[in-house]
Amino acid sequence: MKEQISTTNAPAAIGPYSQAIMAGNTLYVSGQLGIVPATGQLAEGGVEAQARQSLTNIKSILEAAGLSMSNVVKTTCLLADIADFAAFNAIYSEFFPSAPAPARSAFAVKALPKAALVEIEAIAVKD
Repeated sequence: MKEQISTTNAPAAIGPYSQAIMAGNTLYVSGQLGIVPATGQLAEGGVEAQARQSLTNIKSILEAAGLSMSNVVKTTCLLADIADFAAFNAIYSEFFPSAPAPARSAFAVKALPKAALVEIEAIAVKD
């Protein structure tokens, strides 16, 4: 059985997908760009601002499902420029400060929707 999870505290889907789906005790959060929900625009301030907003959006979706960042077990991180990897990691570590950090994949991609600099998806497990 699966349940759609959504919140107005994260941007609405920009395509035919859900913000997140809860399947059993596992939450699958769709890739989140650094879009500010109130404006529908990318956060200004480069990769750091977009990474922070993307992770804030994920946090809001998790909260809508009754979860927190500590429930995240895996992330997939997409960067428009691998040269931003260190700056991205600095922001990412603010959201996952304690061990064990989630498992993670990070990739440089040719382009992201809306010319974003970062997109992050997450999988979380309810305790």
